[in-house]
Amino acid sequence: MRRRSLVAAAAGLAIPGAALGQAWPTRPVRLVVPDAPGGGNDTTARVFAHHLEQALGQPVPVDNRAGAGGRIGVENAFRSPGDGSTLLLGNAGSNGINAALYRDLPYDLERDFVPISLLVTGPNALVVNPRVFPVDSVAALLAAIRAQPRGHFNYATAGAGSSAHFSAELFKAMTDTDMVHVPFRGAAGMAQAAVAGDAPFLIANMVNVLPFVRRGELRILAVTSLDRWPDLPEVPTLHESGLAGFETIAWNGLFGPPGLPPAIVQRLVPELQRIGRLPDVIERIKLLGGQIVTSPPEMLAARVRADIAKWRDLAQRANIRIE
Repeated sequence: MRRRSLVAAAAGLAIPGAALGQAWPTRPVRLVVPDAPGGGNDTTARVFAHHLEQALGQPVPVDNRAGAGGRIGVENAFRSPGDGSTLLLGNAGSNGINAALYRDLPYDLERDFVPISLLVTGPNALVVNPRVFPVDSVAALLAAIRAQPRGHFNYATAGAGSSAHFSAELFKAMTDTDMVHVPFRGAAGMAQAAVAGDAPFLIANMVNVLPFVRRGELRILAVTSLDRWPDLPEVPTLHESGLAGFETIAWNGLFGPPGLPPAIVQRLVPELQRIGRLPDVIERIKLLGGQIVTSPPEMLAARVRADIAKWRDLAQRANIRIE
């Protein structure tokens, strides 16, 4: 344990847990978001940060640290003091997939971060540019892809290691197709590349593609959950479109840096659950294509473990790695 963490732990032992939790915070609490502004992860962070400010009585500024599929932001949080002055809004890519993608992470995503609560989950959507792929089903899409040489088409993501990246790689592995990965620094570039036809296939968070779908610039062919999404009941799942068992879930969760005292976690969990029941929060997250699932810390830890195991297996089979 780092010296800073030992000092924090010693302080926690000197103050009764409940008292420590109630006394915290005495200054602003920085919320690190390992994504660019404007995407679904950033919007989720700002929804919760707004209500946490009211609950905690201190500012909760959102600090966007985008890059390397979330690695830059996560490392920033990892190197921050574990005194409650910094929290991390992690996601399926930054706190799950990256363990499978990078060999040289300076932290262990399963052990080094303190899980607080799973916040939001939701499926990704498989969308295509209808000018390049004038199709209305996954079967027709596969026929169009296979009609061209392997690697003929590009697919876009918001960065290597994102859930969009590994969802597309899982699609390729399960269909024995090949497309070229074109990563962008954020969701805006990814979506624009799909609309322009430069990368006409992508699997992405709902919030990043729905505006373009509504304008007819992109078309949803399937969602990545095992069951149909309630807000899009007419859209089939990949599981029922011939890719049996296909499931990838986008999620957000709140973590603390190493050494975050348990009393702070115990203070935050009921506050997050209360926020998650607010009608305006439920509606805002619904518009992002997600659902509130504020949870005990153990549920978030279990999600991280399961994702890391799943994506490590895919990375080994598909030989996906970034040095």
